[in-house]
Amino acid sequence: MTDAPQPLVHLDVADGVATVTLDSPHNRNALSRQLVTELFESIHKAGADDQARLVLLRSADRVFCSGADLSEAAVTPFEEGTKAMVDLQRLLVTFDKPVVTRLDGPVRAGGIGIVAASDIVIAAESANFALTEVKLGLAPAVISLTVHARMNPRAAALTTLGGATFGGAEAAAYGLVTEAVPDDQVDARVAEVCAELATGAAQGLRESKRILNRDLVARIDALGDEMAATSARLFGSDEARVAMMAWLSRKK
Repeated sequence: MTDAPQPLVHLDVADGVATVTLDSPHNRNALSRQLVTELFESIHKAGADDQARLVLLRSADRVFCSGADLSEAAVTPFEEGTKAMVDLQRLLVTFDKPVVTRLDGPVRAGGIGIVAASDIVIAAESANFALTEVKLGLAPAVISLTVHARMNPRAAALTTLGGATFGGAEAAAYGLVTEAVPDDQVDARVAEVCAELATGAAQGLRESKRILNRDLVARIDALGDEMAATSARLFGSDEARVAMMAWLSRKK
């Protein structure tokens, strides 16, 4: 009999806020099958909880998300993973309750799709971001569904093609996050935003969000299958597999 794996996502509900915490420090909250599955489960539970007016996404550690789990992607077909990322973004965008994301540190690649799918994002000024796919022979295909809808086109081109790291203030200027605040003010600002959202009536929040995200939902539905197929093709390419294995060997 094998021991059950330790949970990688935690859900707590208090004061109208369903806090969903990513807690997979061994791989910097990489989007493994287990983490993504548990993230879906936690969000659905939050949706069914009448005490929760909104969802707060955060990390137990400073790193929010390092992107795809390359240890899985380098050795297994990725079709299931790319489709799951489309579905995850769509879930966040269509979720009946506002989704607030708190960022204290690094966000990479696929994790930026979660950020872009959120309704409100509060980032520390020291948080940093990078669309690193281009360095591995990949492209941010699936997350482009939300990322390129949030960011202004020039910023999207610069960050997608260059793959360079950019900071919290730049992310706010680009449209990726709502606000970047000094590191020592993140707690207070997140609490303030959540408290204000929690005063909203359930119907008002639900219907307002549907209006806000109507065009984004249409974009995901129109392009989701194509982007999932593109991403799976790139992850399965010889060029990307060689690059991912080289990256993994450097991490050992």
